[in-house]
Amino acid sequence: MLGIPSSSIFAIAVVILAIAILIYFSAKTLITSNLFQEGVNLYQKEDYPGAEAVFRKVISINSTNDVVRLLLGDVLTQQGNLESAAEIFGEVINRSPKYADAYLRLSNVLMQQEKREEAIKNLQLAKDLLQKQRQTEKVEKITQLLDKMTARSSKLS
Repeated sequence: MLGIPSSSIFAIAVVILAIAILIYFSAKTLITSNLFQEGVNLYQKEDYPGAEAVFRKVISINSTNDVVRLLLGDVLTQQGNLESAAEIFGEVINRSPKYADAYLRLSNVLMQQEKREEAIKNLQLAKDLLQKQRQTEKVEKITQLLDKMTARSSKLS
């Protein structure tokens, strides 16, 4: 074939395939990034149904993005869909057990559902994670909140 060695043809094919894969992932990243920004904008405008639809679309494109899942949970919380929000936050915790924000958000939802003991448990888990991450300011705030919640529980008993 025109005197081109088969090893050169193979090398050219590999380079073309690599470039095609790079273009695919670049396009996917750009689309995901634009959708994510659109979702954030809708959330800020308090268009929660619109933001939910966009965040779900982002997740369908990139199922590994826990930040988008947290935002979806926030949107569901704002819409009063606490069961679904708790489920989403639980999924993030299962996928990334060291993600303190997921525990904090789940705790908030559990408080709204009047599941006080579960909320306290998740706050404590978040506090422990944040201590390991040396985020002392957040740890202090959670400690104060836990103290208030425990004091209130004692008064109710």
